[in-house]
Amino acid sequence: MRIYADNAATTKMSQTAIDAMLPYLAEAYGNPSSLYALGQEAKDALERARETVAGIVNAAPREITFTSGGSEADNQAIRSAAALGAAAGKKHIISDAIEHHAVLHTLKKLEKEGFEVTLLPVGRDGLVRAEDVAAAIREDTCLVTVMYANNEIGTVQPIRAIGAICREKGVLFHTDAVQAVGHLPIDVAADNIDMLSASAHKFHGPKGVGFLYAKKGVRLVNLIEGGAQERGKRAGTENVAGIVAMAAALKEAAERMDETAAKLTALRDTLIAGLSAIPHAALNGDPAKRLPSNVNFCFEGIEGESLLLLLDDKGVCASSGSACTSGSLDPSHVLLAIGRPHDVAHGSLRLSLGDDATPEQIAYLIEAVKDVVEKLRGFSPVWRDLCAGKTPFLL
Repeated sequence: MRIYADNAATTKMSQTAIDAMLPYLAEAYGNPSSLYALGQEAKDALERARETVAGIVNAAPREITFTSGGSEADNQAIRSAAALGAAAGKKHIISDAIEHHAVLHTLKKLEKEGFEVTLLPVGRDGLVRAEDVAAAIREDTCLVTVMYANNEIGTVQPIRAIGAICREKGVLFHTDAVQAVGHLPIDVAADNIDMLSASAHKFHGPKGVGFLYAKKGVRLVNLIEGGAQERGKRAGTENVAGIVAMAAALKEAAERMDETAAKLTALRDTLIAGLSAIPHAALNGDPAKRLPSNVNFCFEGIEGESLLLLLDDKGVCASSGSACTSGSLDPSHVLLAIGRPHDVAHGSLRLSLGDDATPEQIAYLIEAVKDVVEKLRGFSPVWRDLCAGKTPFLL
C-alpha cells in the first residue's frame, strides 16, 4: 500500500484546479496588462479569481494581492506593518515561539534594523494565550503576528480573540494562515484580521502562487519593484494560470470543507488513539484544538530520520516536521517550544492526512508505525539504556 501522509508539506493538485489552469497555459495565454482582446481575456480571468478568493475569506477583491506563496505574503505583511509602525515611532512587534520561519526569520532581520520583538511562549498544548498577547501590547507595539494553525503540530490558535484584542488596542494583526485556508472556515472581518497570508499548494492548488489579504487602509510596502501590477504593490506579470487554478481549488475546498473536516477528524482521532498505544509515545499539541488532518507524535529512543526512511520502505510518505527545515539536523523549534526535551524532539513524526484518506489507510499507518518503532528500538543503544534504567524515561 502506498500512502501519502505529508499533505502539510504540499498537496496533490485537484483535477478541478488542473482543468481550470490549462486554458490559460495554451489558449488564453495573454499578458493581463495588455490592452488587446487576448490580454483582456486573461485580465478578466485574473479579476474573477480575485473575486472568488476574496469572497471565500469575506474580503473585498481590492484587498487581495496575489503573491508567489505564503512566504512572500508573510514577508510583505510584516515589513509593511513595520514600515507603518516606524513612521509613527512604533517599533515593537509581538509574535510567538512556534511561528513558521518565514515569520521568524523576517522578525530576526527587523531586529537588526532596530525593532524590538517579543516572542510569546506557548503551553505544552502548543496554544498561544490571548491574555498573554494583551499583556504584551505596549504603546509602541505596531504589529501582532500569530499563525492561524501550526504547520508542524496542527494547533489552531484563538485567532478571533487575539484579533479582538488587537482591534481594541489599535494594533495591526497579521496571521499566517497557510495551513488553515481551505481547511478551516475563515472570515477576516469576524476574526478581526488585518492581514492574512495563504498558499495555493496547501489546498490542492499549484505551487508558486498564493495571496495576501490586507484590509483597506493598510498600506503595503513593495518587496518587488517594477511594473504597476497588483495595484502597484507587487510588480511582475501575474501568474494567471496559477491564480485561476488557486481560485478553483479554494472554491472546491470551501464547498467540501464541512464534509471533509468531519471525515478527517474521525480518521485523525483513530490514528491518534492507535499511535498512543505505543509505549513511551506522546501526541504533540492539543488533542482537539488542531487541524482535522494533523497528527504529530514523539517516540522516545529513536531518531526521526530513521523512522521516515523505514516508513518510506513501507510505502508511507511522512515527515518529522516542517518541509522547509527538513535538511536541518536540529530538532524542531516548535517541539522545543512546547517543552519536549532535545533528545525526545529528535524522534518526531508528522502525519498529515489527505482528503482521500480511508479507514484502511489509517489501520495500515498504525501498524506500519508500530512495526518501525519496534524495529528501531530493537537495535537502539539509547533504548537499551532506557530499558535498563541507566537513563530515565522522559515520556
